[in-house]
Amino acid sequence: MSNPVSLSVHGPVAVITMDKPPVNSLGAALRAGIADALDQANANAAVRAIVLTGTARAFSAGADVTEFGTPNAAREPNLRVVISMLEDSPKPVVGAIAGQCLGGGLELAMGCHFRVASADANLGLPEVKLGLLPGAGGTQRLPRLVGLETALNMVVSGNPVAAAKLAGTALIDQIVDGDLVQGAIVFAQGVLDKGLPLRRARDLKVQDPQGQAFLQFARNTVGAMSKNFPAPMKCLEAVAASLNKPFDEGVRVEREGFLSLMASPESRALRHVFAAERAAAKIPDLPADTTLRNIAKVGVIGAGTMGGGITMNFLNVGMPVVLLEMKQEALDKGLATIRRNYENTMKKGKLKPEQVEQRMALVTGTLSYDAFVDADLVIEAVFENMDVKQSVFETLDRVCKPGAILASNTSYLNIDRIASFTKRPADVLGLHFFSPANVMRLLEVVRGAATAPDVLATSMAVAKKIKKIAIVSGVCDGFIGNRMLARYGTAAAGLINAGALPQQIDGALQKFGMAMGPFRMGDLAGLDIGWATRQRKANEAGVAFTPIVADKLCEAGRYGQKTGSGWYRYEAGKRDPIPDPVTEQLIADYRAANSITPRKISDAEVIERCIYALVNEGARILEEGIAARASDIDVAYLNGYGFPLHRGGPMLYADLAGLPNVVRALRRFAAEPGADASWQPAPLLLKLADEGKTFC
Repeated sequence: MSNPVSLSVHGPVAVITMDKPPVNSLGAALRAGIADALDQANANAAVRAIVLTGTARAFSAGADVTEFGTPNAAREPNLRVVISMLEDSPKPVVGAIAGQCLGGGLELAMGCHFRVASADANLGLPEVKLGLLPGAGGTQRLPRLVGLETALNMVVSGNPVAAAKLAGTALIDQIVDGDLVQGAIVFAQGVLDKGLPLRRARDLKVQDPQGQAFLQFARNTVGAMSKNFPAPMKCLEAVAASLNKPFDEGVRVEREGFLSLMASPESRALRHVFAAERAAAKIPDLPADTTLRNIAKVGVIGAGTMGGGITMNFLNVGMPVVLLEMKQEALDKGLATIRRNYENTMKKGKLKPEQVEQRMALVTGTLSYDAFVDADLVIEAVFENMDVKQSVFETLDRVCKPGAILASNTSYLNIDRIASFTKRPADVLGLHFFSPANVMRLLEVVRGAATAPDVLATSMAVAKKIKKIAIVSGVCDGFIGNRMLARYGTAAAGLINAGALPQQIDGALQKFGMAMGPFRMGDLAGLDIGWATRQRKANEAGVAFTPIVADKLCEAGRYGQKTGSGWYRYEAGKRDPIPDPVTEQLIADYRAANSITPRKISDAEVIERCIYALVNEGARILEEGIAARASDIDVAYLNGYGFPLHRGGPMLYADLAGLPNVVRALRRFAAEPGADASWQPAPLLLKLADEGKTFC
């Protein structure tokens, strides 16, 4: 591998350049290269000053996360040693910052005696977003350079700040217009000419007479906002140490905090999610250089809630959309809803009036499929019925140009069967958006048996363009997310039968961290959807449909929030779930009709049954190849189903709980009289547990 660091000499100034694509992550090789180049520059008698710089894209974006947990992470020189070498250099060192200067990259820059930057360089310490705090002196040097309040805001939020906004602080000595390196050389020459003393950040004092009062206010605020996450408060206390402790003592506080957080399950979860979201974009059997199809114009079928939301995703990134409805009234209503959504965003100050008009100008309403003649991608969002899908895709096959991608937004139905309605199955796949489609980040890209590689690659690229996190799923009923959700729902329904009430189950799972319990979620989505699905499955299996409690609610016209009652009762204009005696009576009647004697259910049992049901089905999905990796499942549940971020997703949660413990619980449930066969531990889960391995 070529050396990621180069050294060049320009008169009395040596320039050390980091160039390790893509973003100069501070792995072992880069750290060693900086140290070696610094030694060479200091040993060269002709060199009187040193400039340390990166590329236009990044000075350095921080630690190399691929080295976490490997010997390279601790290989000398570590980052703290490299920073000390910069600070202790007898010759002035000027950091020249462009692009990303984040985490360890900013800590490295703060080790320089002076810093110049491009105005749009981004400087930040984002470690808190990985459940960590800066570990190489960042919490101690930053307050000394920018002040206590600015430093605390940067460290606790993790959000970067443009260099131009930090001009005038001791962090940025000069904003450079034009050639950054040349500007840094000129600045270094000026340091020499003026005989400026070397300025070490560690030697500065934090000057803030109101500092203690500010810190107490910050403790109250951060404590209230950082529920389930210990890192923000650890960050705060580390920064606080810069105010009242000597530098080295503050560094010890920082180091202790860093090590405790690195061992925490919350940081493990956040680091897992960081890696998982990047891994999801990589498809094992799809070459990275697959040629993409050009997507310049999109068609959407259905102007209802889903179709309108899907449309907005494309309008938001400047892509024209043709929106089809069967009746003018439905089309007008859909377009009006899109406009109203944008106007509501404008009222919040997030859009300008001209931006609303620009986006609305990109959508064309139509009542004719002929308007799709030049569309590059068409997504249907029509009623979840295979006969309806057949009519739509036969029409698209006839109307759309060769090479157009035809996508279904179905959340359950068989994509291979849908593709068979066309003479171009290679061009067909599923694009399953989640409601509300213009808000939810998850997109399930469902790969059919015949889906062409370039269709899949293009769809993943489109997902990225419209700012979705895409995971690839194989074809099965419900794909990844809804197939698992069905087992989760069955487990919750079993708890209802056994003796729990909806409010207890929802409450226990919400305390666990779920955004919403299964019964509140059911009422929000509409209970009639699950009712129709269960009837469809019974019909497809050729068996009699046997209603469960949820079906009894639907038979009584209780579909959820849209009808004012479901598992809960809702007051007009409000969404607060109110426990309802009518529901409790329906449950009691169902138990009596099925000779069930209710028992006391603990919250711990609620969590075990519901979450382990997800895990067990996830293991089957992995074994069948429906999902490529366990982390894809976690990405789906974190971004589409409200799984708590601090737990990292169901599969990581199972790893941290211990797979043998999960297996024991499932076997206990499977051994109960009348237990469903799905409680039997999945073969892959058994294998991993027996071998002492994990999903992630």
